[in-house]
Amino acid sequence: MYRIPSDLNLSKVIGQFTTQLCVGQFDIQFSFGEVHFAVQSSIELVRNGEIIGGWHQGEWPTTQFYEIMNAKVARCEIPNERTIVVYLDNSIEIHLRDDSDEFECIQISFKGDQNQCII
Repeated sequence: MYRIPSDLNLSKVIGQFTTQLCVGQFDIQFSFGEVHFAVQSSIELVRNGEIIGGWHQGEWPTTQFYEIMNAKVARCEIPNERTIVVYLDNSIEIHLRDDSDEFECIQISFKGDQNQCII
């Protein structure tokens, strides 16, 4: 809805890993260290250019989400105003997208910071 800000700094996730996913009917939540993501838009898991799994509102995440557990973040990229890609050290990419012009899709919060990035 609001697009991904070009100055969004996700450097705090580098070297971090997630140990838990929280799945709701309309969102999925996870943290990499001190950075917490709440996502309402679809997520794709990609390996070697091929979609290997994903999550969509109202569905349970595919079993490939187990593979993001305890995998360290190697880097993050924001290739455009609608996409964040989190690269893990096990060759999985997590593609987060702002795919709505009407509703919020992603909320990112940083521990110790009262402000949230709302996308």
